[in-house]
Amino acid sequence: MSAFYSIQIHTLLGEPFPFSPLRGQAVLIVNVASRCGYTPQYAGLEALYRRYRGQGFTLIGVPCNQFGAQEPGTAAEIDTFCRTRYEVSFPVTEKIEVNGPGRHALYHWLTDPAQGYPGDLRWNFEKFLVGRDGRIRSRWPSAVAPEAIAADLARALEEPDRNEP
Repeated sequence: MSAFYSIQIHTLLGEPFPFSPLRGQAVLIVNVASRCGYTPQYAGLEALYRRYRGQGFTLIGVPCNQFGAQEPGTAAEIDTFCRTRYEVSFPVTEKIEVNGPGRHALYHWLTDPAQGYPGDLRWNFEKFLVGRDGRIRSRWPSAVAPEAIAADLARALEEPDRNEP
């Protein structure tokens, strides 16, 4: 079983959000921020989520304030911003650190050289695609728009789920 499924994080509301129920799905993980030049990507991310969510896909927004202090809000402020400004319906987690000594276990795993996509994140809105088998398929820098990854996402959704029950 992939270590990806043992990762746990909390929602913006502080509820546990285990990854084990994601087994067999393609998952896009994006570190997000409300006051970034890339913040309009929320619209494209929501469009991807709505287009593919019924096909075994989920998208997880992960707020982070490590880049230019562009996510300074509280959990309630982030939630309100996402829902009212961009009508976000995909899961958004608690605010975490993605780099440095306080790096959350999720980003330890995503950037582990053993996963094939090593290195610190450079800015907000970096994207990681985890396949149905719990392995990372792709990593994109912030400037890559969500629409530009739709074909890769569609291919990942066509792959069979090779997870053991």
